[in-house]
Amino acid sequence: MWTAPRPLPLNRTPTMGKTDVIPAPPPAVAKVPEGTDLIEWYFERGCSDGLPLVPPTPEKIAAAITALGGEGERLLARVPPRWGNLTREVLAINMVMAGCRSEYAPVVEAAILALCEARFNLNGVQATTHMASPLLVVNGPIRRAIGMNAGCNTFGSGNRANATIGRALRLVLLNVGGGWPGLLDKSTLGHPGKYTYCIAENEEASPLAPYHVEKGYRAEDSTVFVLAAEPPHSITNHFANDAEGILDSVCSAMSTICNNNAVSAGHCAVVLGPEHAAAVAKSGWKRHDIRHYLWAHSSNRWGDLYGNGRYGKVYNRNLPVWYKRDPDARTPIVPSPDNIHLFVAGGEAGRFSAFIPGWGHMSAPVLRGIGDAQPAGGPECVDGTCSV
Repeated sequence: MWTAPRPLPLNRTPTMGKTDVIPAPPPAVAKVPEGTDLIEWYFERGCSDGLPLVPPTPEKIAAAITALGGEGERLLARVPPRWGNLTREVLAINMVMAGCRSEYAPVVEAAILALCEARFNLNGVQATTHMASPLLVVNGPIRRAIGMNAGCNTFGSGNRANATIGRALRLVLLNVGGGWPGLLDKSTLGHPGKYTYCIAENEEASPLAPYHVEKGYRAEDSTVFVLAAEPPHSITNHFANDAEGILDSVCSAMSTICNNNAVSAGHCAVVLGPEHAAAVAKSGWKRHDIRHYLWAHSSNRWGDLYGNGRYGKVYNRNLPVWYKRDPDARTPIVPSPDNIHLFVAGGEAGRFSAFIPGWGHMSAPVLRGIGDAQPAGGPECVDGTCSV
């Protein structure tokens, strides 16, 4: 007989593509007969994201709770849309099931707290029909300390820290937040980032100051950034060797009439590959130059966004009131250069970058320090500009 933790509040039985909700037993330990295939047992209990889980043994849970700071019963957050209680013990269980090492705990905890901040609107992100999924970007020394991949294939497979940190967040959104497809998650299509969507900035290969330093943190601080995001949209440019030539390609990728920023404003991210970033920096451009250029030169004609009047006049209250609604007016992709979040990541070979549209004005990204890290005060100068 093995005593298994019960991490889920609900038991789901998929039938014909639908999801039946069965009241869960009382919150107590479950007695599992000796010889039970625990991988299959957890599938049957409805705990999984669709992939096999690591059985959360008491020893592994205890180690994860210790890494989180102890006090397993401590309430960290309530996770929408089900508003389940996330204690350190429950977070530890989901970390173990995702395959996290204990040293990943500070990143996972900071990230879930960022997701649960009101301005992120996790309730909306979890329940929307859009495909948005939380993107996590990690900055600072902790990236290397826990072995995150910021280089080749950074958005892809092959790195335990990236994969399991992102997966732990998804398991919490499922098991505690109740964001199960067809039940409370109403996404029409979803995207692969709803398994795991976690990267680190390649600070070592970047010619620019790290993202978190731009925002007032010290280089020795570590941070997490979360954005409700579509998948990465590839940007290829193998011919330009100057800032404008490369960034014009980024503007082209941003200037489509069908990404969610084009019709709902909000925030987006741009990830420059190191080769592109080096060429831009060689032209003497800094982070603020890049963001302002992208904002100034990415837009769509209002008429093109809405069928050129074929379906009648459209006002679109999702966009800022100061946008012109005339057919030939240029409509910005986002309201301000500050709504473009710029990172450098990926392998050092290859002239590729990525545009990552956000969900729109319904969610705001969150940057949070890990541990006690706070934005530095005083005259902090970054890329030629100083904040005081």
